[in-house]
Amino acid sequence: MNLRRRAREEAEVDSSSLSDIMFFLLLFFLIASTLANPNVIKIMLPKAKTTTTVQTKPLILTVKFDERDASKSTILYFIDSEKSPLPLNEIEARLTAARDNAEDPENPESRLNVVLRLDRNLTVQQMVDVMEIGANLGIRMVLATDKTRS
Repeated sequence: MNLRRRAREEAEVDSSSLSDIMFFLLLFFLIASTLANPNVIKIMLPKAKTTTTVQTKPLILTVKFDERDASKSTILYFIDSEKSPLPLNEIEARLTAARDNAEDPENPESRLNVVLRLDRNLTVQQMVDVMEIGANLGIRMVLATDKTRS
């Protein structure tokens, strides 16, 4: 009588297509996360415990230091998601044009809202210089912050 056991075949999982699927999922999420962020100019916003949201579509004014300048003395100004920086003396003309396009004489609630995205390392004087332009033009300016986690 032959009592030897037969060699069993071990179960295998074919995972060759799994790497392709994971690659496509990674690619999809990378592209989707890039498109989800409309503010492509990266800055570190100051922190705040409470935040409010603006209901109308605002104009975004970003102020940051030039990363190529090691002394942090060059400040760059961007309106909305423009790639090229503007000089400070041109900001007033651009905000005036945007204010004139946004305001409706029949609707007093149609004031232009400007969201200021200021680098947290800016001095108070540099922040006041930008806010003073809006105050002179009668534009409502709101400071963007990151909400701190409690």
